Amino acid sequence: MHFPTFSTFSTPLARTAVLLLACASVATTSSAMSLRELRTLAKTDKQGDNYVRYYLVGVMEGVLEAHAQDVRAGATPTICLNGRRLAPSMAQGLYDTERQRNEGLYEADMPAQWVMTQALATVYPC
Repeated sequence: MHFPTFSTFSTPLARTAVLLLACASVATTSSAMSLRELRTLAKTDKQGDNYVRYYLVGVMEGVLEAHAQDVRAGATPTICLNGRRLAPSMAQGLYDTERQRNEGLYEADMPAQWVMTQALATVYPC
């Protein structure tokens, strides 16, 4: 299979189009939601709390998957479920408990993933 290189696009217009597409794909990557943004989301409308719950479920699953990949790559495990199951409904409770347990530790600009990672490592230590 032959993949085109940048020199394949000989006209300046074609090169500009390829460059703009590449920049757009990099610019659209999303970053983690901060604690401030999560708190604002909860207050936006009557569905805000539901959005936060769904987001935290995704954060919890993402943290567990990232941790599993790190362990497979040779890192020392810090979260050990030991056969216990995590239900999606537990994400909000884990997050809230960690925030209450370490009140004043987390700054508003920190990503919510840090809180969830710490919560899982505290509740499910190795």
